[in-house]
Amino acid sequence: MTLDRAVMMFAGFMVLLSLALGFYVSPWWYLLNAFVGLNLMQASLTGFCPAAMVFRKLGVKTGCAFN
Repeated sequence: MTLDRAVMMFAGFMVLLSLALGFYVSPWWYLLNAFVGLNLMQASLTGFCPAAMVFRKLGVKTGCAFN
């Protein structure tokens, strides 16, 4: 799995997790969903992604988006 796919998988997991927590626990968890969406938007504009930095340090091989 490349870094690009790992970041997309993590973002998708966080969106689904926040939706489930918002439905079953508290609507305040929907703010996590908004944070993930905003982080994806800023990463697409700036190329800076904290999750990509973490995955890179964990040894995931780089893809074409986050070099």
